[in-house]
Parts: sequence; C-alpha cells; structure tokens
Amino acid sequence: MTTPASSPSLSDLVAERVGFGIFVLDREMNVLMWNRFMQDHSGVLAEEVIGRPVFERFPELPRAWLARKIESVFQLGSFAFSSWEQRPYLFRFDHDRPITGGVDYMQQDCTFMPLMREREVIAVCVTITDVTHVSVMQREREEAVAKLREYADRDGLTGIGNRRYFETRLAEEFSRWQRYGGDMSVLLFDLDHFKKINDEFGHVAGDTVLRTMAQRVAGVVRKEDIFGRFGGEEFALLLPCTPLDDAMRVAEKIRHTIGDTPVDVQGEVVSVTASVGAASARPGSNDYEAMINEADAALYSAKRQGRNRSVVLLHELN
Repeated sequence: MTTPASSPSLSDLVAERVGFGIFVLDREMNVLMWNRFMQDHSGVLAEEVIGRPVFERFPELPRAWLARKIESVFQLGSFAFSSWEQRPYLFRFDHDRPITGGVDYMQQDCTFMPLMREREVIAVCVTITDVTHVSVMQREREEAVAKLREYADRDGLTGIGNRRYFETRLAEEFSRWQRYGGDMSVLLFDLDHFKKINDEFGHVAGDTVLRTMAQRVAGVVRKEDIFGRFGGEEFALLLPCTPLDDAMRVAEKIRHTIGDTPVDVQGEVVSVTASVGAASARPGSNDYEAMINEADAALYSAKRQGRNRSVVLLHELN
C-alpha cells in the first residue's frame, strides 16, 4: 500500500487543487512552479511560463516592488506578506464580484515563503489569495460608517450641519485660534416672526422656508466657513480668519440673501426676514462659549431694535 508520505505526486495534486494561487520563483525571477489557479486566472499555461522570467510573460507586474520582496526573502530567510490594503493586487486577474463592488481586479493577499535546503534559501514560494469579497465588504462597511457619521452631523430638515457638528468644529477652530492667533468671528441669526409663518401658512410651509433659507445661505458662504442649524429657526455661521468688521459685512449679505426674495410655498408668497448678531474671539478668552453668548446677546438686541437688522454689541468694537 502506498502511503501519502511516500507519494510525491500527492503534494503536486494538492498544489493543483487548492483554491489559491501558488507559484515559485528563483533568485533570477524565473518561474519554477505555476499551479492550476494561476493558469485558470491568468490564461497562461504552466508550460508557457515555467523556466522563463515572470516579467517576460507579465510585464505589467510591479517589477521593482516584487523584486525587492523576493530578494528580502532570499536574504533574510523569513516569510513576507502583502495585504490587499497595502497593494490591492499583484496580478490583474478578473474577479467574480458584481461590477457594483467597485473593484477592477481581484483583490489579493500575497504570502512569500522561503523554500530552504540545508539552511539555504533556494527559491521563494508565492501564494495568491482571492480576498475580493473581504475587500468589497470592508469598503461597503466603511462607506456605511461614513454615511452614518455624515447623517449624525447633518440636520435632517435642512441638510446643513446640526448643532453638535457646529459646536465640534467651533471647538476645533477656537483651539487653533488660541494657538496661532489671528481673527475669528461668529454670526447667530434667526428668522423673524417664524411662529407667525407656521401659524398662518402651516408647519409644512415653515419647513419649506427653513430649507430654502438654509440653501440660500449655504450658497453664499465661503468653503472654509462652517454653517449649521442651532435649533428651531436659529442658525450659526463660523467665520475663521475673519475680523469683526468683515463679519458684519457678511451678516448684511446673509440678511439680504434671506430677505430680498420671498419664498414661494405652493403658490403662497411668504416674506421672510432675519436678525443677525455678531461677535468675535477676543484675547484672553478661555473658551468659545463667551463668543457665542456675546453673539446671542447681539441677536436679541437686534430683535429688540425692531428685527431685520445686523447688530454687534458696542464693547465688541473696543
């Protein structure tokens, strides 16, 4: 009876049948072995590649990178590994995932194993594992997490940043201002008599007004500005690197952006105005809350003065 240990053909049979690629290279990068997986996915038969430099048949391979990997195994006599996250693939093999998976070629993990004889590395065995499914699943998971994070930062009605997002960014910008100095201002504004709009036209119309106003303002602010809904009909705009006098010009621009054109809500013309309060970061401030409180006080001053105006408290100008 023939035992597995005494049958060298069994190892060849296993190498042919396993569900991953196996090929062997010598120090000159000549192919010494090429299993069925490699044949099936490359379309190149073993007899067409064995005994020849691997780059002769596959010139698209990353020559310098692969040569360094192989040489390091010869020199160190230890395993090496390359994940698809570091290099998505070694060979441009087709995959069986749907096109919607977002990958062009089979994603591959590669292991480089020294083949030793009398403590000397005589060749390197490279295995290719198809991890396309894993990579697609991970990408989908990362995209889902990114969307959840985005949704967590967005206001559900208007689509702009919510209060949590705004205050997080404000804290970051305030810390930067504390380190490097310069200018930073903030505007708080809300829509005048918004309750009256809801009472007269209904909450659906009120929601439409809020969305429209948010879109209008978002369309005129700078890319580096941070715009968010503070709650209800109140909004906040952080203006990095902006002195108070420039912030007041932005406040007037926003006020006119909101008030110059009424909102058409299902045939109803709804006039909207806004009151704006401004404040800036001042030397000696330990936290951003003082700036927010001053802008809030300025906003209420605008309300008391008759609404539809931009206000900054007098002590801010000193």
